[in-house]
Amino acid sequence: MGLQIIKTGDPVSDPAVRALRDRLRAGRAGRGGEPDVPAAVAEVIADVGARGDQAVIDLTARIEKVSLTPERLRVEAGAIGTARAAAEPAFLELIRRAAANVRQYQEAILHADPPPLARGGRRLGLRYRPVDRAGVFVPGGSGSGAALVSSLVMTVVPAQVAGVGEIALVSPPTSEGEVSGAVLAAAGELGVDEVYRVSGTAGVAALALGTGSIPRVDMIVGPGNAFIAEAKRQLFGVVGIDAVAGPSEVLIIADETADASWVAADLLAQAEHDPGSGLLVTPSEALARAAAEAVERELPRLQRAEAIRRALAESCAAIVVPDLPAACAAANDFAAEHLQIITGDDDAVLAKVRHAGAIFVGPHTPVPLGDYYAGPSHVLPTGGTARFSGPLSANDFLKASSVVRYDAAALGADAADVADFARREGLDAHARAIEIRRRGK
Repeated sequence: MGLQIIKTGDPVSDPAVRALRDRLRAGRAGRGGEPDVPAAVAEVIADVGARGDQAVIDLTARIEKVSLTPERLRVEAGAIGTARAAAEPAFLELIRRAAANVRQYQEAILHADPPPLARGGRRLGLRYRPVDRAGVFVPGGSGSGAALVSSLVMTVVPAQVAGVGEIALVSPPTSEGEVSGAVLAAAGELGVDEVYRVSGTAGVAALALGTGSIPRVDMIVGPGNAFIAEAKRQLFGVVGIDAVAGPSEVLIIADETADASWVAADLLAQAEHDPGSGLLVTPSEALARAAAEAVERELPRLQRAEAIRRALAESCAAIVVPDLPAACAAANDFAAEHLQIITGDDDAVLAKVRHAGAIFVGPHTPVPLGDYYAGPSHVLPTGGTARFSGPLSANDFLKASSVVRYDAAALGADAADVADFARREGLDAHARAIEIRRRGK
């Protein structure tokens, strides 16, 4: 089955479109059709909390088939330097260029302490300070496919720009018992020297709870599978997290001006994630049919054709709508991780979009630019969560503290109102803390 085409007069209420939307959102917590994941993750978290290093060692042996000791959990500093020295110079240069783009962007958007509000004898302000320690999870290991070095760049650099003093990296070991050489080389290039070779869920739990060998962190970021997403969901509140991410997704708003082969390539790029989803929403039925035909032509040339074919059947579609305002309504309803706009009037469409994780405007702005290179982090809200959250940035590693300073005259001016509030709520000790100063006793 190729790219299905759904023709509808109202994409927000259409049953077929709603069923597709709800199916995509059901994967938000990364559970999909695996109802045992929450229980399995809860068991891992409890085990790490109770047995610390030994639980991490046992779980890594069971899942990654690698035997470790407490002394072997952390990758030796010399090994990081060796991996960097052995890396292809062109690879390290690529990391430097991408990191420079990310750093420049994150520095440009970094929050600064605003000037305090002066109101009589009152000074009211806000200050930002970074978390002390951040943990980064990067997939790897024997059964997880390619190491996502781009995710290392997109998480570490924002933390560094925020001023995080300590960054700990966790990545599962390969069957040889070592973290991916590419990950180690990139970590060395970025100046990260605290790296642990432990299995995914156990590693995330160790970062959140702390063990004898792995100090706890204040925030955990980075992509992962269903188990990593569920671990982050269960540990939220114990530690800060970036997001509970589900399958990657793109929604493309395009009209008859778009190149069907380019649109097809963009849909296939997202479906390649396995799992991944791609939606074309267009008022042009001709474009929808041409894109579906282009998908079929291109698919046999791709290495992951089987996985893409599965995604096309389960989570991809071309949705034909009456006009571009209806397409924008669908985009706001889906609140997709990635939104592409390829129309005759991109700015007019952009103005109508309220919910999207990252927006790519124009035919020359495909999503892979954001995945690897442009500057904003590719850690984005999925499964409709762009309705209330946004991309990871340096600002997520900052905590805001309000700063309040009164002089005696200002306290005297406000004391009666504050004490009145306190007593109305039955909190006379609160009132006395004000009045004792007002009376000078």
